[in-house]
Amino acid sequence: MVPLLSKQPISTLPYEELEKICDIAEEAARKYVMSRVPREYISDLSISVDLEGSETLNIDIEVELSLSPFYKGASAEELANGSVKAAFDAIEEYLRKIRS
Repeated sequence: MVPLLSKQPISTLPYEELEKICDIAEEAARKYVMSRVPREYISDLSISVDLEGSETLNIDIEVELSLSPFYKGASAEELANGSVKAAFDAIEEYLRKIRS
């Protein structure tokens, strides 16, 4: 959970901000993977961002990544986990900007 949202009622966030949070998370996750693996070694990349809540906002980010068997730089699991962290970091940075 993103600390800045843990006590934030979802009703105070307009739809546009929720949509922007999804876009920011997806872009950050994609950018993380693409900056570490050449495109030709990525067999499949799927990123989903799900927002739920009534009192507080819960964000679920899922990254599914398949790499070519010829790529030996890092495991798909490590890259997927790193990209999820990058997505949450980007969301947190965005929320700090709009709340300050």
